Amino acid sequence: MVYRIAVAMAKPLFTRADHHSMASDLSSDRITYRGDSTRRGDLVFVVNPRGANGRTGKEWKKLLPYLRSRLGKDRNICECLTSGPSHAIDITREAIREGADAVVAVGGDGTLHEVVNGFFWAGQPVSAHDQGGSHTTALGVIPLGTGSDFARTFGWKNDPHEAIERISRGLRSRIDIGVISGESGEPHYFLNVADIHLSAKAGYYASRYKRFGNLCYVIGALRGFMGHSNRDLRIKVNGGDWEVFPQVTALCIGNAKFFGGGMKITPNADPCNGNLEVVILQNFKWYDFVFKMHKLYNGTHLSENNVCSRSVQSIEVEEIEGSGSIYVQSDGEHLGFLPRKFCILPAAIEMLR
Repeated sequence: MVYRIAVAMAKPLFTRADHHSMASDLSSDRITYRGDSTRRGDLVFVVNPRGANGRTGKEWKKLLPYLRSRLGKDRNICECLTSGPSHAIDITREAIREGADAVVAVGGDGTLHEVVNGFFWAGQPVSAHDQGGSHTTALGVIPLGTGSDFARTFGWKNDPHEAIERISRGLRSRIDIGVISGESGEPHYFLNVADIHLSAKAGYYASRYKRFGNLCYVIGALRGFMGHSNRDLRIKVNGGDWEVFPQVTALCIGNAKFFGGGMKITPNADPCNGNLEVVILQNFKWYDFVFKMHKLYNGTHLSENNVCSRSVQSIEVEEIEGSGSIYVQSDGEHLGFLPRKFCILPAAIEMLR
């Protein structure tokens, strides 16, 4: 039997712009389980039924019988379908507060990104209400979305049955989480890759064409190139001195290796080593991407003269001209514009692997 979760929403649908106030409204809400009242053995599956142009919802329905047979004997399987942007964040927070054993993101990197942000609130990890900090809720992943780039870092296939086998084993390990902070507002968290300027602008446009599957990344890149110009950026690494990097095309900050539908942009990144990998592309022209695209996908672009890489614990980035038009995104989520600071939270979350 699949137990459904109903989350008492203080408002109907909401956007990321007002999710801070929404989180405050939800502080007294609870998850209502229809079935066994036990919390410790609950696996909460957060599903975006509209993901991948509706394919995620269809594939999830097909997957349920196998999931029941494989996991339903010893665990409460709690299904929750998201109803709009940021819904997965609030579902995750309440599941953790109620002591769920794991929250499993079902879908693409967008759903996974929201679930990861649900592990935190007001700059602190969310914890169970009644277990004195002794219980830890793990993160799980069933890739069913358009990109599923995070899974590639671990060599996981885009196979939900294989993912269920990983969940059934229950093996856990700690992974790092990236944190993004601006001039004001609540910190934002990322699991995979954050990026700045052209790649972030292309990602912003790609998100509008998800109905075309992986082709959305090509369309986004073409739109991103329209009116693009390389910019001079000021960068501070690990709290040191400011450095000027001229003619930056894109700056990528990887906790993991892949983004954009399989591009190995930060090939030395490892979500378990306590560092972020920063890759900076300088003075790229449109034809450079045509002739060097294969290097970006296989991770050999670091050998290019106008590409540099370094391992950091924190990095601050700001535009010298101060136009306020340099895009920032993380895990495909548009976050606004520079300036921003990025840092690492080592071993911040337990993940089912």
